[in-house]
This record gives sequence, structure tokens and C-alpha cells, in this order.
Amino acid sequence: MGKIIAVVNQKGGVGKTTTAVNLAASLAVLEHKSLLIDADPQANATSGVGLDANEVQTSIYDCMIGNASAKEVIVDTDVPNLSLFPANINLVGAEIEMVSMDRREFRMRDAISELKSEYEFIIIDCAPSLGYLTVNALVAADSVIIPVQCEYYALEGLGKLLNTIRIIQSSMNPSLSIEGILLTMYDSRLKLANAVVEDVQQHCKGIVFNTIIARNIRLSEAPSHGKPIVAYDIQSRGTINYLNLAKEVLTQNGYSINNPLIDAK
Repeated sequence: MGKIIAVVNQKGGVGKTTTAVNLAASLAVLEHKSLLIDADPQANATSGVGLDANEVQTSIYDCMIGNASAKEVIVDTDVPNLSLFPANINLVGAEIEMVSMDRREFRMRDAISELKSEYEFIIIDCAPSLGYLTVNALVAADSVIIPVQCEYYALEGLGKLLNTIRIIQSSMNPSLSIEGILLTMYDSRLKLANAVVEDVQQHCKGIVFNTIIARNIRLSEAPSHGKPIVAYDIQSRGTINYLNLAKEVLTQNGYSINNPLIDAK
């Protein structure tokens, strides 16, 4: 059975979509069949792997409201072993429509449950909010990755998110765990960035990834070309960072690392 990992933070601009896209792509490049689910109405994960969200006819929205099956929605990407569950603008209305639906917090889990046997990893890019879409992702997930930027107010809102996770664990998904907190947008030249790293590691001992995602121009450019960083520039620092994150995730989940791409980093 595959593992479902939600990448979540209600704050915007913390590297959430960047992490979801590039972790999924890195796992795929390391020959682990992966699925990227775009559960954000902005559809940035969809465009980040080369699809025009305006041209997506059937999306996760159709699946969640029961108009399509999961297998009808999935599309291939240019990255071997990576498939996409796309989003489009229709997802904006899902929050309102789900209010009156039966099992509204379980719509995503019900929709994608059949896919766990077909993929080793399913990565969900969540919306930057704690609304029904994000709650659905947390109910569907086995674990969560929380990106935290290395900037002032880094820990702001983290307590609220962790409390939401505890509520989900106690009421709807008792097996949900924290895969790890991921420090992003790191600039080693800045005293503030180094202070934030120490602060997060001190306050969240045992659940912070060793990998830190550095600020990187090539990493910022890749989405505009519709490519994950590993497909855009294999030698960039961003590629090295996300391959190392993939290595940590694989190791935490009992996989052995015998791939020359990761061994070379």
C-alpha cells in the first residue's frame, strides 16, 4: 500500500507547492511511482508540472463531488513515474458545496482510497488555509509535511496548525502522523535565517527534517517553465536539496537508498 503525505501550512508563501511538486518529482526520479494531488484552487502544482489549469477539463473537484472517478482524473506528466491529479478553477466552489454534503470531511479520502495500491507515494499540495479542502487532505493522509520558512514569524500559526492536526487525529484520522517540519527559503548569509533554524529545531525537537531547502534562483525559475527542479536543472542546489529530502522520506519509511542519483549528492 502506498503512503499519502499532505504538504500543509495555512500560511502562504512558505514553499508548500514548491515542496509538494519537487518532493513528488524527486521520489519519481528515484524510481518510486508517485502521484501528485493538487488540492489548491490556485492550481500552482498543476502548472508546475507543465499543465495549463485552464485546459483541465476533469479535476479533483469532479472527483470529490462524485462526477468522476479518480482514474478518470489522473494524467501523466513528462517526469517518468510521476502522475498528476490536477486542479482547476472549479475547486474554488468546492468549499461552499461541501458544507451540505454527507461525509464532507471524508470526500477526498473516499475519492482516492482506490489509488493507494497503485502508487508508492501520494503527495497532496494543500490550500493555504484550514478550510474543508485542507481538512479533507488531513483526513485522507497518513502523514503531513509542514514547510516553515526561515524568516521572521516563522513559528507564527504553527501552533494553530498542530492543534488542527491533533483535532483530526482525535476525531477523524487517528493514524495521522507528522512526517516532519521542513525549513525552507534558507539563506546561510543571514543571521536571522540561522536564528530561525535554531529556534525551530529547539521548539520542535525530533520532528524537523535534517534537510533544509535553500533559496535558489533555479528553483524559483522552474515553475515558470512548467518543470520540477529535477527536470529543469539536475545540477542545481535546489535539486540536491529535494533529492536529499526524498532520501529522508524514503529512509523514514523503511526504503533502502541504492540510487546513483542520491548517492552522488
